[in-house]
Amino acid sequence: MSSLNAELEREDAVLELSGLRVRLGGRAVLQDIDLRVRPGEFVGVIGANGAGKTTLLKVILGLVRPDEGQVRIAGRDVRDARSLVGYVPQSFSPDPDLPLRARDLVALGLDGARWGFSLGGRQRRGRIDEALSWVDAERYADQPIGRLSGGELQRLLVAQALIAQPRMVLLDEPLANLDLRSQDDVVDLVGRVAHERGVTVVLVTHDMNPLLPVMDRILYLARGQAALGTVDEVVRGDVLSQLYGHHVDVVRVHGRILVVGGTDSESLTCSTCDG
Repeated sequence: MSSLNAELEREDAVLELSGLRVRLGGRAVLQDIDLRVRPGEFVGVIGANGAGKTTLLKVILGLVRPDEGQVRIAGRDVRDARSLVGYVPQSFSPDPDLPLRARDLVALGLDGARWGFSLGGRQRRGRIDEALSWVDAERYADQPIGRLSGGELQRLLVAQALIAQPRMVLLDEPLANLDLRSQDDVVDLVGRVAHERGVTVVLVTHDMNPLLPVMDRILYLARGQAALGTVDEVVRGDVLSQLYGHHVDVVRVHGRILVVGGTDSESLTCSTCDG
């Protein structure tokens, strides 16, 4: 690649990680992670519990400082780019009696990175209504959030993350504790909004299968290391065997992918299991 093309690719990257290394408690959690994510791209971050997925998100959010390497968002240092990033947390279970409406939850996304005066009443309501329409949540906009289903709450959290019009949205295990239909609904929603609005999506999950219809690339984490590419490039026995450091089989059954391997300490690694 010429130096000019490399420069253009760097400028086009919404998210750029280079030589990223993170140690926590004396253990190498992430090692030599390199990643460039383009505008409107949907990247799934896959790995078992303890693989470093949530740590990676915290680094991108500026909550964990890497021991080595750089993190840049739209060409800026992560500390100067927080307003460009929307975030959907790993879990959210409101009290059933919490007197907060769905639209009030979405509205919180307008003020997270705002200084000084907030939007005026009419303009603010218009932005909230627009965000609710993006995620098809208008019908329960005025209901208390404690009475909503897990899938409905996830829609609201996505709207909250998008309402400030970020360049990128990070989602940490948004499919956990959802039934299969709700998982598909949330994935379809995020994929549609991302591509229609040109928002980059980085979604963390332990199961890649719900993401297969919408994911552009996969970042597969194991032992603190990563393999990056399309699903066909990464989710192969030879690639994952090298990543895990022992033999791994990839089995495709009825449109789903199972990743299976065995050692004395790890008898099973399965992309459809909680682990």
